[in-house]
Amino acid sequence: MSQARDHGVDDRPVRPSGNRVAGAGASARRRAVARLAAGTPVLPVLVVLVVALAVSVDLAGGAGMIWLPLLAAGPALAATTSGPRGVLCVGFLAVALGVTLGVRDGAPGRELTAVLSALVAVTLASVLASALRGRRERVLAAVRSVAETAQHALLKPVPSTVGPFQAAVRYSAAAAEARIGGDLYALIPTPHGVRLIVGDVRGKGLPAVGTAALVLGVFREAAHDEADLLAVVDRIERSLARNLGHDDFVTAVVAGYRRAGQLEVVNCGHAPPLLVSDSGSITTVEPAHPAPPLGLRALTGHTPGLQTLPFDDGDQLLLYTDGVTEARDGDRAFYPLAEGLRRHVSHEPAHTVGALHDELLAHVGGRLHDDAALLLIRKPAVRPAEAQAPRASDPGPVGAATVREERCCS
Repeated sequence: MSQARDHGVDDRPVRPSGNRVAGAGASARRRAVARLAAGTPVLPVLVVLVVALAVSVDLAGGAGMIWLPLLAAGPALAATTSGPRGVLCVGFLAVALGVTLGVRDGAPGRELTAVLSALVAVTLASVLASALRGRRERVLAAVRSVAETAQHALLKPVPSTVGPFQAAVRYSAAAAEARIGGDLYALIPTPHGVRLIVGDVRGKGLPAVGTAALVLGVFREAAHDEADLLAVVDRIERSLARNLGHDDFVTAVVAGYRRAGQLEVVNCGHAPPLLVSDSGSITTVEPAHPAPPLGLRALTGHTPGLQTLPFDDGDQLLLYTDGVTEARDGDRAFYPLAEGLRRHVSHEPAHTVGALHDELLAHVGGRLHDDAALLLIRKPAVRPAEAQAPRASDPGPVGAATVREERCCS
């Protein structure tokens, strides 16, 4: 059973007074004027006022009609920066000033009509151009949104912690409006330890993006299925051999952390990674037996080898693409990545790759001419309490494995 509650409200209808109605009308007018002012471009209005001032001065001397058509510069300029409403406002202002000045100073009716007709025509054309520009901008925004979605699907964000590693990545596409390109990277935990890949597809544009998507898709599946890292590389090679053309290939470095203190690396024609020890020394991890890029094995007959590197607490590994090391400054000098890493290396991978990326952009003058990717992993020191209680995410020994080649970097 409901009960009525008395809130002390008078049930008699309230009639709005005349002052309130007048105040509401004034408020609505102020809001309309504010919206109109917000949509009116400032620079085109200033252009119209300056032209009107020049016309007014010259009309006094009898030559003002020569400058009156310049009022059309206002709506034409507004079409490049404002929407149709702003263009109409500027055009209306130009026509109003043209009529006022022409009539005030007794301009010939035929000439004034021709000038005003031109102003109206330019304004209407500018409105159309502004509407088309706005439509193209909306389409471009939609395409950018699709590109960003494709980037997140293809190059998934790397978390700051993956298994026992701290990680960070920075990626820049060469095209100014692009979000993705021909460089690829991935860092994933698997039943066989943490595995990662950094690669560079030959070529640019949509074909390179498609190839990068193919490589990453095969890598993510094979990294979970195959216990042997070389088997992962073989899966990628077979897939590319079926799908790539004769002149296409992918350079890549595939790495895995299967056993504590050991990092497995397979280099397929890619730039050698940089190993940073806990003491700060930097070593270039050159492959002992260079292998061809992925997709070209059938032409050369060479197979990649597996390197095992010591990777202890505090060590870091930087993988990158040639867009970093082949970036040139105004004097055509290459960016010295090893020196930059020595300057910016820290215990925070995100800080290190951020500083390297900023320095790289400064080196080339703000714009890269090739895609560039940086991926850095670091093995932090394990606290005593954590060492006594092993985590499930730490990869341990997974069966016996034959190390085909071992090479320690000092």
